[in-house]
Amino acid sequence: MSKNKYMIYSLLVMLLWGTLFPMVKLGYGAYNIVTTGDILFFTGVRFTICGALICLYAFITDKASFKDVKNALVPVLLSGLFAIILHYSFTYSALKLTDSSKTAILKQIGVLFYVCFSSMFFKEDKLTAKKLTGVFLGFVGIIAINANAGVISFNIGDALIIAASFCTVFSNVISKKVFRTVKPITSTGISQLFGGVVLLIIGNLLDGRMHFAFNDSAFIMIYICFASIFSYCIWFSVVKNGELSKLFIVKFAEPVFACIFGAILLGENIFKVQYILAFLLIATGIYVSNK
Repeated sequence: MSKNKYMIYSLLVMLLWGTLFPMVKLGYGAYNIVTTGDILFFTGVRFTICGALICLYAFITDKASFKDVKNALVPVLLSGLFAIILHYSFTYSALKLTDSSKTAILKQIGVLFYVCFSSMFFKEDKLTAKKLTGVFLGFVGIIAINANAGVISFNIGDALIIAASFCTVFSNVISKKVFRTVKPITSTGISQLFGGVVLLIIGNLLDGRMHFAFNDSAFIMIYICFASIFSYCIWFSVVKNGELSKLFIVKFAEPVFACIFGAILLGENIFKVQYILAFLLIATGIYVSNK
């Protein structure tokens, strides 16, 4: 994969993930999602559908790829545990305890850790001055987005967000190792299906419900599932071939896209100095780290 394609695909994933934040918020309103149980049940529905469709596609196009899963089933399920079950359980539980303005900052802690210690996981993923510069500019950009957040405090919700950030790192490290023997699409489908079913069970145990109707609101779930399937399949394909430390620096673009689409879909005001500054810092960080 050429460097230009690598960057385009990575940014496309960040754009899709950025759209998911406001779309999920719209889904909460459309499907009357209120309690933690509702949220986990809603997330379970999303990833059960996504995982099932990806598995079906993988089975139709490359049935033989499922044979490779037998020797890597445990790490594939571990990827689902960290990427879907723990990540979303921690994140959505924390949102009741932590200001949303702090979330974007705290969720980059795992990224900082990985870039600084990437050689511990993959010998070929070396720490360089360009990467450090990129992650510094990206992190400052995230702080700029939240420049009006006020006094920073710390509570159990903050700890859960940081835990979710490390879950993202662990899931990507596990997945990159799994992709040496299992195709990314097959692994993604199984891990998402596993994570979705577990979240459905947990959400149901917590009396979670989702009031679904086949009307205009159905398009919200259709888009969420489409964007999730498309973005995760692209992301893990890029993870297989790219350096995770550079990919995680590109991840700083995700909250910028989230702000843009929050304005488009939710009417949020993004024409603020800190947003423009954040975009310039993050764009510069991505450019420097991949130059």
